[in-house]
Amino acid sequence: MTVGVAIPPGRMIETEASLDELAKLIDTAGADEVARVLQQRDRADPATYVGRGKAEELRAVSEDTDADTVVFDDELAPAQQRNLEHLLGRTAIDRTAVILDIFAQNARTNEGRAQVELALLRYRLPRLRGRGRSFSQQGGGIGTRGPGETQLEVDRRRIQQRIARLERELRSLERRRRVQRSRRRRSDLRSVSLVGYTNAGKSTLLNALTDAGVLAEDRLFATLDPRARRLELPGGEVVLCSDTVGFVRKLPHQLVESFSSTLEVVAESDLLVHVADASSSDPDGEIEAVRSVLCQIGAGEVPELLVVNKADLVPQTAERLAGRYEGSIVISARQQAGMDQLRYAIAEWLSRGDTFVGLVVPYDRGDVRAAVHRAGSVLAESAERDGWRLYVRLGPASLARFSGYRSDDAGDGAGSGHGENR
Repeated sequence: MTVGVAIPPGRMIETEASLDELAKLIDTAGADEVARVLQQRDRADPATYVGRGKAEELRAVSEDTDADTVVFDDELAPAQQRNLEHLLGRTAIDRTAVILDIFAQNARTNEGRAQVELALLRYRLPRLRGRGRSFSQQGGGIGTRGPGETQLEVDRRRIQQRIARLERELRSLERRRRVQRSRRRRSDLRSVSLVGYTNAGKSTLLNALTDAGVLAEDRLFATLDPRARRLELPGGEVVLCSDTVGFVRKLPHQLVESFSSTLEVVAESDLLVHVADASSSDPDGEIEAVRSVLCQIGAGEVPELLVVNKADLVPQTAERLAGRYEGSIVISARQQAGMDQLRYAIAEWLSRGDTFVGLVVPYDRGDVRAAVHRAGSVLAESAERDGWRLYVRLGPASLARFSGYRSDDAGDGAGSGHGENR
């Protein structure tokens, strides 16, 4: 059974939409919604969240529907959860617990499992509960006074030790990831991250753009571990395209903290391709939810290109949605429709702030010529007596790298944008 509370009253539409999503999360976790209860309140009850009277009503509904678990749409305080379980006579959990359970089922890599376990332990630690002296160890031996350590204290210490160990492991993995990212920056590869609401089609889009062959399933949080693939843009520039974990409303703060090193990939990107699901019942709400999470992880200022996906399912709705967001693109990743337009749009976004320059590369520096082709878009190239002459568009980092090969006359006749910032 699911329970939603509209605070303050009058937000029933948003609460119902959130409960619809909670039902999908529960289904993904492997359970079924057998009943739904909505309530309006001015503020949450400190002891039971819904109030003692409503809790009694929930107990009656649970008994009538044979529901063994009651799931609340908002995060419960540990004391509220204990009080509710006492009044309901059955398990009471919140949305956070459901999301954490789904993440635990879907984590595949060692880093993903460690991140999820850390989030679970951080969530469970304040919810440990003991039964007083019934869990006490008997004092034994000379000099002992009173009962020994309670089982609750033992469990809490063990969890804290495990949290510390996981944090050390993740810091080590984070250092390794930072080294990898620094190497990529030195190679002048710019990065593009696919972000969006869970099940919006990010993994399918990564496959369509790069033939990545990653898992793409029609279910929530099918992808947790980030994957990066090389993407060649029109003009020859190669960028790094990364798939990321899907976002959701009320994303648990424990997950944001545990996945911080993974989410840094998003914050350090040159461009975010925000994938929106046109077939969703509330695409505008999902877009705003994703942008809220982006601000939460420090990626709110990264340039964003909105891509309206699943146009094959609802073509008219997709066009109307795109019309409400200037500069957005309509695609179908599953049908691979609009991929060329998207590649050109990514190239155009990345080119903002680039410089058009002329270079002269000696014939004995074929490695430099190849590096120029990888780092930027070569608009014109010719073989002259003193070497290859190239007219190329470069980003700031690449411009500094190849500054020793610049020539004021290398781009003559190649285009009117020579030497200008675009």
